[in-house]
Amino acid sequence: MINVAGYVKLPHPRTSGDLSLEETILNRRSRRNYQTSSLSPSEVSQILWAAYGLKEPERGRRYSGKSNRTSPSAGAIFPLEIYLMAGDIIDIPSGLYHYIPDEHALKLIHDKDLRKDLYRLAYPREMIRVAPASLIYIAIESRVLERYGERGRQRYIPMDIGHSAQNVYLQAEALGLGTCAVGAFDDEGLIQVLGLTAEEIPMYIMPVGYPV
Repeated sequence: MINVAGYVKLPHPRTSGDLSLEETILNRRSRRNYQTSSLSPSEVSQILWAAYGLKEPERGRRYSGKSNRTSPSAGAIFPLEIYLMAGDIIDIPSGLYHYIPDEHALKLIHDKDLRKDLYRLAYPREMIRVAPASLIYIAIESRVLERYGERGRQRYIPMDIGHSAQNVYLQAEALGLGTCAVGAFDDEGLIQVLGLTAEEIPMYIMPVGYPV
């Protein structure tokens, strides 16, 4: 599925499902034990779309660029970037990918399965090693500092992550999957393993898989 430019075009996300919102809220919980079953491209597509994807224009309404997202953001700045650690996804080779919302696609960053490294750096948590995939949230602080200063860094970035992560929890539940937000890890080690730049701050790891 990777083209010559290193991109994986994800399946188009669904906008209706089998469970009601009320049922997903009722059933939502942090699920830490996963089966070894592979994820499908459509499941990964749905999770990433719910996290930070673009919505379709509705009834002729026009949206301006980044304001048309599935998750709200202070000032429509969207200071987050989401990386996907793919370990066992059907038709998507193992590796580290950057999610590109405007194209609903993944761009290959590193062609190595880094789950054991994530596991080691998260003090260690078995669920990260076992899960077929993990979302990694990165914050670009300069995006909010320019407009909101320290208030943006201290308040608005954590708010944005909370909005997006809850979408992931609910979408996972609706798909029969499980996830758990992890905020405790070796920051410097993760920056080095992922090859992040100085302005990219790791904030969250969210493993995703079929719960036991």
